[in-house]
Amino acid sequence: MKDRYESPFSSRYASDYMTKLFSPDTRYRTWRRLWVELARAESELGLPVAKAQVAELEAHVNDIDYNAVSAREKEVRHDVMAHVYAYGLAAPGAAGIIHLGATSCYVTDNADLILYRDGLRYLRGELLKVMKNLALFANRYKALPTLGYTHYQPAQPVTVGKRAALWLQDFYADLQELDFVIDQIPFLGCRGTTGTEASFMELFDGDGEKIDEMNRRIAATFGFSKCFPVAGQTYPRKTDARILNALSALAQSAYRMANDIRLLQHDRQVEEPFEEKQIGSSAMAYKRNPMRCERICSLSRYLMTDALNAPLTASVQWMERTLDDSANRRVSLPEGFLCADAILRLCQNVSNGLCVNEKIIARAVRDYLPFLATENLMMEGVRRGGDRQKLHEIVRECSMNATAKLKNGEPFDLLADLATHSEFGMTKAEMETVLDPSRYIGRCPEQVDDFLAELEPLLAGVEAGTPDISV
Repeated sequence: MKDRYESPFSSRYASDYMTKLFSPDTRYRTWRRLWVELARAESELGLPVAKAQVAELEAHVNDIDYNAVSAREKEVRHDVMAHVYAYGLAAPGAAGIIHLGATSCYVTDNADLILYRDGLRYLRGELLKVMKNLALFANRYKALPTLGYTHYQPAQPVTVGKRAALWLQDFYADLQELDFVIDQIPFLGCRGTTGTEASFMELFDGDGEKIDEMNRRIAATFGFSKCFPVAGQTYPRKTDARILNALSALAQSAYRMANDIRLLQHDRQVEEPFEEKQIGSSAMAYKRNPMRCERICSLSRYLMTDALNAPLTASVQWMERTLDDSANRRVSLPEGFLCADAILRLCQNVSNGLCVNEKIIARAVRDYLPFLATENLMMEGVRRGGDRQKLHEIVRECSMNATAKLKNGEPFDLLADLATHSEFGMTKAEMETVLDPSRYIGRCPEQVDDFLAELEPLLAGVEAGTPDISV
C-alpha cells in the first residue's frame, strides 16, 4: 500500500532477515513459545499442568488469529491478555493454564532478549563480512604510497592499505564489543509482578529450588546460560543501553570510513562503486556522487542519536518498574537494529567495490614529495658539511615560494631551487635520488601484515560481503 507510511528500513534499507526478526509475527510466536516452555517446566516440576495441555499449546504456536487478538485488545486494552485469550481459543484444552503464575513481562521482556540476542548475532556475521572486505583491500594496497593527511593537509606518506587498516581496526574493536555484549545478556525468566517470585512461592509451596530450576530450564531452552540475579518486574533497562551503545559504536566506525572515502573521492583518489547505468545527478549528468557513503553517514548519525534513548530510559525506571519505557523501546530498539543492519549492508557494498585511481594518487604524491623530502635533504646537507639551521631557513624560504606558485597554478621546481644553494653541496640530480615514495612510508606494509595476521584466524572462514543495494 502506497497511501500509508512505512519505515524506510523495511521498504529500502534493511535485510529480509532483520525485518522478519522484528516483525510482529516473530514476536508473538516467540511469546507463544515462552508460554509453552513455562507450561512444560511447570508440568515437569509437579504443578497441575498436564503433558497433554503442553502438547496442545505446542501444536498451536504458529496459528495466531490476529483478528481475534485485535478485537479482544480493543475490548480489554491489554495486548498480552488479548494474546492469552486468542491462544486459549486455539488450544481450548490448555486455556486454563496459559500464563500460570506469570506477569506480562515474562513474555514481553524475555521475547525482547531473545530477539536482541539473535539480532546481535546476525549483525556480528555482517560485520565480519565488512572486515573481510577491508582485510583483502588492505592487503592488496598495503605498499601503495599515498599522501597522508593531518588536519586534511598533506602530510608524510602512508599507504592506501594502511589507511584501510585503520578503518578495519575500528571495526575490530566493534566486534569485540559485540562479543562482550552478546555474552553478557542474561535471561529474565519468570520472576513475578515485582521480581520477588512470590506467585511461584505459592504455587510451589515455598520450594525456591524448584523456582530456580524452572527458570534454568526455560532459559536453557532459548539458549541462555544464566538469568539476572535480581530483577524488578522487567529486566534492567541498562541492558538496552549496553546494546544500543554497541550499535552506536558500529555507526561511529562506519561514519569514519565513509567520510574518509567521501573526502578521497573529492580528490579523485579512491571512489565508491558506481554502476554502469547509475545516475549521479538529475541535472549534472557528469557527476559521480558518493551516494552510498553519504547514506552510511546519514544513517550512522541517526543510529548514534537513537542510542541516547536507552540511557535516558534506564535512568528513570522508578523502583520496580514504570511503563514510560514501553512506547520508546517499541521504536528505538527495533529501529536501532534495522539501522545497524542497513549500515553494515552498505559498508559491505562499498568496501567490496572500492575503485583506487593509482595514477591520481601517484601524481598527488609526486607533487608534494619534494616538500616532504626536505627533512631528509637537510640531514644529507649536514652530512656534507652544511649548517642545519642555515639549511632549515633555506628550505623554509624556498618551500614558501614554491607553495605560493603551487596555489597560484604556476609551475615550480623546489629541488632545482634548493640545488642553487651551495650550502647543500648537492646537485638537483643528487637530490632527486631521495624522491622514491617507498622511502617515506615507514613500516606501513609490515604493520598491515602484522595486523592481518592477527585477524587471520577470525576471518579465515568468512566470505566477502557483496549485498545488492538496489536503491
